[in-house]
Amino acid sequence: MRLLNTLPIAGLLSLTTPALANTNDDTSGCAKLKAQIGASTFFPGEDVYDDESQEFWSNTEIMDPGCVFRPSSAQELGDAIKLLRAENAHFAVRGGGHMGIRGANNIDDGVLIVMSALNTLELNDDQSLLRLGPAYRWQDVYSFLEPHGLAVAGGRLGPVGVPGLLLAGGVNFYGNQVGWGCDTVVNYEVVLADGSVVEVNKDSYPDLFWALKGGSSNFGLVTRFDMNTIQSPMVWAGSYTVSEEYIDDFLKAIATFASDISDPKTHIVPALAPSPGSATLASAILFYDSADTAFPEVFKPFTDIPVYASTLGFKTLSSFASELGQMVIPDINDVFVAGTVTGTTFDDLYRGISIINSTFFERLPTLYAQVPSENFKAIQLDWQPIGKLWMDASSAAGGNALGLDSSKIYLAYAEVVEWSGSEYDDIVMSWLEETTWAINNATQKEGLYDAFNYIGDSAGFQSIFPGYGAANHQKLVDIAQKYDPNAVWQSLMPGGFKVY
Repeated sequence: MRLLNTLPIAGLLSLTTPALANTNDDTSGCAKLKAQIGASTFFPGEDVYDDESQEFWSNTEIMDPGCVFRPSSAQELGDAIKLLRAENAHFAVRGGGHMGIRGANNIDDGVLIVMSALNTLELNDDQSLLRLGPAYRWQDVYSFLEPHGLAVAGGRLGPVGVPGLLLAGGVNFYGNQVGWGCDTVVNYEVVLADGSVVEVNKDSYPDLFWALKGGSSNFGLVTRFDMNTIQSPMVWAGSYTVSEEYIDDFLKAIATFASDISDPKTHIVPALAPSPGSATLASAILFYDSADTAFPEVFKPFTDIPVYASTLGFKTLSSFASELGQMVIPDINDVFVAGTVTGTTFDDLYRGISIINSTFFERLPTLYAQVPSENFKAIQLDWQPIGKLWMDASSAAGGNALGLDSSKIYLAYAEVVEWSGSEYDDIVMSWLEETTWAINNATQKEGLYDAFNYIGDSAGFQSIFPGYGAANHQKLVDIAQKYDPNAVWQSLMPGGFKVY
């Protein structure tokens, strides 16, 4: 069954991919790296291989690469790309490894390039800029910045990796102040498809600079991000949870907040968490960028609902990211599915939220009937409101490839299922595809559907770049072909969402 958001946009593209030769020799790729850059190449049975080949968010992503290549510098990575191109060998690239799509950041038989030795982490002299390598998870970054009273627009859960989030756009706690995380990046160090290493910013390679802001891994391998810092020594934040009887009040609170996002210090992540045989809880992550204001008026639609449990309080960003990181369950399978509805009023947004919620929950008994309850580790439906403050901040920073319209209010949502037992993988995926199809068709019927799918929450069956709009999609294709005329990132690196 085809989903609405996988359908092509008629007339958008008519392209011939400039492919490399049809034969691939992944074994020779590992052998060539070992012969030429031996100190950074590791094979099964070696400690580095055994550790790095398992370092992923969930079991969904664990595969069997022929070797692990861990470059020690951008230039060494560039040299490796030249060798792999010459051998026509497949490879994958892993940063934080948190995208739960098999093959997105790992590979069977080919070369797994891991970024864990590219570990720049330093402030400039006036502490306005953080130079950040792709080795890190956001918890490492926030812990480094905490003694300086600083933050950056990074991931909300500590274990999330740096490069995947920023190249996807970057939903972050400070979005209503600074826009997407990518909007705060002022320079990228990038390895291009020909193996050269370049500095990319608004003055040097400005088209590529724009494309990297939401265009994912279609243009090069980023080996350093230079990000603007944010003065934020303490925040008031936590999770505010209410019981099942108040779910409709909770959904109305989401629509109330989203329809009038007036305070730039705010951020929310509301979610429903069903559990087989148990009551559903509704919980909102509430974030307020202030060291002295508790329970701000803007959050009253949530905090006026009788509380079931709360962790709200003053804390550092580092401690809050660590708190939220406890939600990450090790050694499980998981999948995220993205979607979006748009509106301009409370009524539109409440209707969109209600459709998504009712469709998802009406279909849960079908999933429960096929997977034993003890195998479910987490099920969640969450929303991310993005409005004019966010998009104006993004535009003021120079804009990006994502293509959102500031005249609309967006409610991006994510369906999440985490489970144990690989025998249930196909069941879960089929259920999510069918559920997403049902949600998309229901919201489209009501005129609320939007094709935007946030990469960081998307499943492998979903389409990304058509949702950026036809003009932005075509521009991304043109830039990709300009800097990668032989389609290295499209053909030799099979993982990730491809721009064409």
